[in-house]
Amino acid sequence: MEYIGATGVPVSFDKVPIDDGIDFHFVLGFAIDADDSGEPQNGVFSPYWLSTLTPKSVARIKARHPNVLASLSGWSLGDKVLSWYNPKDPDHWISNAFTSLQSLASDYHLDGINIDYETFPRNDTTFSYCIGELITSLKNNSIISVATIAPYYRTVDPYIKLFNEYGGVINYVNHQFYTDRVRDPRAYVEAFRTRATQFDENTGKLMFAKDNRTTVPGASMVGFVCLQQRKYLKKRLKLTKWLIGCA
Repeated sequence: MEYIGATGVPVSFDKVPIDDGIDFHFVLGFAIDADDSGEPQNGVFSPYWLSTLTPKSVARIKARHPNVLASLSGWSLGDKVLSWYNPKDPDHWISNAFTSLQSLASDYHLDGINIDYETFPRNDTTFSYCIGELITSLKNNSIISVATIAPYYRTVDPYIKLFNEYGGVINYVNHQFYTDRVRDPRAYVEAFRTRATQFDENTGKLMFAKDNRTTVPGASMVGFVCLQQRKYLKKRLKLTKWLIGCA
């Protein structure tokens, strides 16, 4: 899973080496419910990924690797930290979000969406309903076929509620384990088991998501070390799938 288009550095799909033997997803970062100043737009999502990632370039890469998602929200827009907010009229928010994402999916040939809200108000009362109903409507109308969610240790509670209420329309939980500040394979095993109980281990939807970044304080066991220990982790967790995120 390659997050692409959010760093401001010129990039193209063609520069990413992809093995034909793996299930690979490009994730465009980000589609954001905000204007240029970061003010919420009541569910109207706009694309903020690099302009070099055009609809034509998506169509070309999909001819070879047909999995392109749009990630919703992310951490920030410029210097403005983004947050989920409680819409005054949740159903109006859902309607706006459906319409804007339907347009984006059509323009950019998208297969799905990745939910990556990373900040929440203390009194969140609408996230699960709004996002769950949005995903359900997009799938029921064949706008998307894939929906993933990307919690991390500070946001796990609202995502657990979302998964418990709408898990049937969520394909994968790519928990951002690199934020859990665990430093060795044994600690990762325990962290994975904890998340597996929270996201229903029997569904097989929880992916062992890793990242190659080294900038997260305390996250000393980054992607390449995790891969070195894959036999240990696979044996103890009985993993059949790995999700490796690169952002």
